[in-house]
Amino acid sequence: VQLVESGGGLVQPGGSLRLSCAASGFTFSRYAMSWYRQAPGKERELVARITNAGGTTNYADSVKGRFTISRDNAKNTVYLQMNSLKPEDTAVYYCSALVLFRSYWGQGTQVTVSS
Repeated sequence: VQLVESGGGLVQPGGSLRLSCAASGFTFSRYAMSWYRQAPGKERELVARITNAGGTTNYADSVKGRFTISRDNAKNTVYLQMNSLKPEDTAVYYCSALVLFRSYWGQGTQVTVSS
């Protein structure tokens, strides 16, 4: 299993970014996918989750209405569209998959929200 995130960067408050996570090594369309984030000095937290067919999504209260998780099973890719970004969204963002009872993680992509 390999998960590769991309799309992070520096953005001003109120701006937008779209993160991508390219998956390989497993049957992507069979598994739910998640985005987590970890800010300096804080524990890793779940940001959003999407079921295997994309029919159900869940979000942390802190990002509801601002972030949207989606997936393209034909491209084995999951996305996180982040709008109205705030400084408190600054963190390393990780893609994650639970495959056959084992958790897999990407290397993470840094998102920094600052003026």
